[in-house]
Amino acid sequence: MLANYHTHTVRCKHAVGTEREYIERAIERGFKVLGFSDHTPQPYTSGFVSNIRMDMDEIPDYTGTLVKLREEYKDRIKIYIGYEVEYFRAFFPTLIEELRKYPLDYLIQGQHHIPQEENGIYVGFKTADEKVLADYVEHCIEGMETGLFLYLAHPDLINFVGDEKIYLKHMGHLVDAAKSLNMPLEVNVYGFIDGRQYPSDLFFQMASEKGAKFVVGCDAHAPNVIRQIEDIPGFGEFLARNKIDVGDNVLEIKGLF
Repeated sequence: MLANYHTHTVRCKHAVGTEREYIERAIERGFKVLGFSDHTPQPYTSGFVSNIRMDMDEIPDYTGTLVKLREEYKDRIKIYIGYEVEYFRAFFPTLIEELRKYPLDYLIQGQHHIPQEENGIYVGFKTADEKVLADYVEHCIEGMETGLFLYLAHPDLINFVGDEKIYLKHMGHLVDAAKSLNMPLEVNVYGFIDGRQYPSDLFFQMASEKGAKFVVGCDAHAPNVIRQIEDIPGFGEFLARNKIDVGDNVLEIKGLF
C-alpha cells in the first residue's frame, strides 16, 4: 500500500504517540501518503463530554500541528488533514460549518453510535435487535448520501448476532448504496489485529460479490499499527479469500472542502 487515510492522535483520548511518530513510521513502512483522521469533535449543546473524541476547542491545535508537519515533511511524504466523523443528524450541519473554518482535506464516515453518542446505542456491542441493525444501516446511508465522505470506515462494526439472513438483507442495502454512490468500504486493519468481530468474512464476501469498491485503513491508534499488508499475519489471506483488490490504496481527494 502507498496510502493510509485512517490515523488518530492522542486528542481522541484513546490513542498514543505523537503525530511525528506516526509520520516517521509511515515513511519507514514505505507509505507515500498519510492522512490523519482523528475522531471529530461534536458540538454538543447539553454539556456532555465525550471520552472518545477531541473537544471542539482542540480543532485549531489539531489542524495547526498538522499544517506545520505537512510542510516539514513535504519532500518525504504527502500528509492530508481529515476527520473520522459520526453522522449525527442533530449536529452534522453545525459541525460541518465549524470544520470548514480550518484547513481540511477530507472526511471519512465511521459510525459507532445511533442516533448519537450521548443518549444512543454503541453498535459494537452484541445485539440481535433487527431495528438496531436497520437504524445503523439507515444512518450510514444517510451520511454517505451527503457526498462529503471519502469512504465508509469499518462498515461491519455493527455487532449483529441474530439471523444471518436478516444481517445480509440490511447490510446488502448498505453495500448497494455504497456502490451506487461510488463509495469505497474500508477493510479495517485495527479490528483485524486487535481480534475484534470485524473485518467480517460474511460481510466482505457479500460486498465483494456485489461489486463494491474497497480501501484498507490502518485505523492507527498507535504508530506501530501503521503496517503493510504483509506485516499482518492472516490479513493477506483474508483479502484473497474475499476477492478484495485494493491496488495501491491511493484515493482521489478533491472538491469536498
